[in-house]
Amino acid sequence: MSVLQSLVFPPGERAADRALYLARELSESKARVTPSSLTIAPGAHVSLLSYFNAFPASYWQHATNVERVQLIASTAGEGTIALWASDAAGRARVVEERAVTGTTTTTLAAELGEFDEGGWLWLELAAGGGELTLSEAQWTTDASPTQPGLLLLGMTTMNKPDFAVATLRAIAAHPALAAELDQVLVVDQGTRLVSDEPGYAEVRDELGELLRIIRQPNLGGSGGFARVMAEAVERPAASAVMLLDDDVEVEPEGILRALRFHRHARTPTLVGGHMFDLTRRTVLHAWSEVVDDDVFNWGPPDPEHRRWDLAARPIAESPWLHRREQGDFNGWFMCLIPTAVVRAIGLALPVFIKWDDAEYGLRAKAAGFPTVTLPGAALWHLSWLDKDDSIDWQAYFHARNRTIAALLHSDRPAGGALLADSRRQDLKHLLSMQYYAVTLRHRALADVLAGPGVLHAALATSLQWPRAAAAEFSETEKLPLPARAAATSAPPAPAPHGAALALATLRWVARQLIIPVRASARRQPQPVLSKQQATWWRLPRLDSAIVITADGSGANRYTRDRARFRRQLRDSIRLHRRLAREWESLRARYRAALPELVSAESWRQHFEDPEHAG
Repeated sequence: MSVLQSLVFPPGERAADRALYLARELSESKARVTPSSLTIAPGAHVSLLSYFNAFPASYWQHATNVERVQLIASTAGEGTIALWASDAAGRARVVEERAVTGTTTTTLAAELGEFDEGGWLWLELAAGGGELTLSEAQWTTDASPTQPGLLLLGMTTMNKPDFAVATLRAIAAHPALAAELDQVLVVDQGTRLVSDEPGYAEVRDELGELLRIIRQPNLGGSGGFARVMAEAVERPAASAVMLLDDDVEVEPEGILRALRFHRHARTPTLVGGHMFDLTRRTVLHAWSEVVDDDVFNWGPPDPEHRRWDLAARPIAESPWLHRREQGDFNGWFMCLIPTAVVRAIGLALPVFIKWDDAEYGLRAKAAGFPTVTLPGAALWHLSWLDKDDSIDWQAYFHARNRTIAALLHSDRPAGGALLADSRRQDLKHLLSMQYYAVTLRHRALADVLAGPGVLHAALATSLQWPRAAAAEFSETEKLPLPARAAATSAPPAPAPHGAALALATLRWVARQLIIPVRASARRQPQPVLSKQQATWWRLPRLDSAIVITADGSGANRYTRDRARFRRQLRDSIRLHRRLAREWESLRARYRAALPELVSAESWRQHFEDPEHAG
């Protein structure tokens, strides 16, 4: 018998997570929750159709050799326990129900034959005349693992040693997880070292020989995770490697679930976890993510499902959450990759950050290795949408790496709608007075045109020049939060559409080209705007503005520059025309170079730095 999933509840200090563990919020008078048990009052009822405690039957049926599961539950007290199931439309039914009394263990079983399109299994409890306590529950199977082996857990970190040590502490405190690990590998690329962080010595002693720290130059996320992959394939006991971001908070049971799913997968499968918002803990970033083959950008299949709050709209009230979704990739904040896949398709693309995970998922998919984003396997991370990374130094990597990924994986002529969308992005930034972002985007496209041969050579300096270039742009200077910030709480106006958008864009461009900037706007910026208010359709009407950063910690000053607008608009037209002309030849060059770009031999030149030896 193999355990697939265990009942989990949050520790007391994480009460904000409760809706992810219990489907129905109960008052303290009706329920007591500890990290290891749930006790409900006489006459009370509780459903465990929740993110962490329901069983995602459709995913297990579709991708694994598991055909039947048993739920083994330990209870004390009098009442009933029932196994429920849903279908892809969210319609619920009772599979089996049992009366319980005293201290007992009950086994309920379900066949996984009708869940291919969607559906969950979950437990519901009702107390009789006294309290009913659920102390343990496990979903198990009699199916034998298809891909046995241990897990190498790999974390890349850059100056976040406090987060890294907290993750190590959570792993060490979970004996069931530690027993399934071949190694815990931390690739430290920072100057604030994990090994110097308070608490590290204690967790090092707890993990013992499981823990290994490697120091290397800052090669970005792609370089850190490429190192983890390269180390994993050299360890015979490891059948999979899990990539973890450093600035996260983990649920160790979720890591175990991903490993067990991998072990039962019918074919080597990338198993990803979900991301919950670290500041709004029940808000889900996305249920799955795909790459749109036309515009070639990533996101959820339905944009309406982004940032879904499971406390406000739980699984029971959200029929779409019962459907099985097939993603193209999973973010490397939490993603398990079988070592067989790494051996077959190579390491990460040498792109520093951004799009390395999406490109790898597409590469794996093309080689016959699917990605499953597994419900119930998750961690907490600061949401991408709470960052300014499309207008800071990271704008270079967004533009360059998206285009390279399209050259490698899109079969649309001239990349489909990608270049048209890229031109629109340039124009939006220009109309928004974001000249630094446009400068980085244009350097990115020029570097794409230079060909694949420069990727490895540029890796070590990828971070230096974008940050150095920021000094030329006043909009990159971070200012103190303005005293008038409280006056910017009004919601943003809706974006124009259709003919209204076309006419407005013509007026805005004409204004940028013809109308001089008022001297008063240079001396004293016009309004103070929140990040949400500073839309690309509002900023073009202004000569200057103070815009509060996404995280609310400061502000930036934007000032209109007619000369820069003209020059960068011309550059945008020229670069995109050249990319369209050379697309086919570039595609052939990048695809021919891919095997060498992602080989361990090519990456080893970066790893073997004597100043950063592990």
